[in-house]
Amino acid sequence: MSTRVAELAVDEFKRLLEETVEQKLLEMFGDPDEGLELREGIKARLRRSLEAQRRGTRGIPAQEVAAQLGLEW
Repeated sequence: MSTRVAELAVDEFKRLLEETVEQKLLEMFGDPDEGLELREGIKARLRRSLEAQRRGTRGIPAQEVAAQLGLEW
């Protein structure tokens, strides 16, 4: 059973469109980071971040980071 585009809700159509565009871009350009390795410093930072998250420690709120960078949130 196939669904017609006219039968989709707006949010369903948007999701379909986003997925289609993402898939096509991946087909055309691939993953530019594929095959690259993370530096040891980055790996360590990610491990610390994941461990902090497991302990329930929260990071800096996005609004605060945006304010520090002079960006509007």
